[in-house]
Amino acid sequence: MDKDEYKDIEIYPSEVSIIYTRDSGPGGQHRNTTDSCVIITHNATGITAKQAEKDQHKNKRKAMEEITRKVNHFYRTGHVEEEVEERREQIGAGVRGDKRRTYKVNQDMIIDHITGSSCSFKMFMKGNLELLF
Repeated sequence: MDKDEYKDIEIYPSEVSIIYTRDSGPGGQHRNTTDSCVIITHNATGITAKQAEKDQHKNKRKAMEEITRKVNHFYRTGHVEEEVEERREQIGAGVRGDKRRTYKVNQDMIIDHITGSSCSFKMFMKGNLELLF
């Protein structure tokens, strides 16, 4: 089936496992005494959705909406959004903190931030790449 021909499916309660639990984190006495956290798992794909607000019925409705969206996305594209996010995290966003090496040509130095090693820029340019590994 082509991606354009795909129609969103409806998920029935018999296709999912629902767990009611207490959520962790701040919230005081209310969070410690009520099982308002809802975790829904789609049995066929293993995709999960979690909602943890005060109202259990609202959490169940929101989690069902989220699981429906995730499962439809999975069937439409063939992969889970979490996998895409994990891949993006590994690649990085290209921001300053994602840099692997610093090249200081005027100081004749290259610093590899992953391994913590450094070497001479001239030696690196001559082909001694193993100095950084």
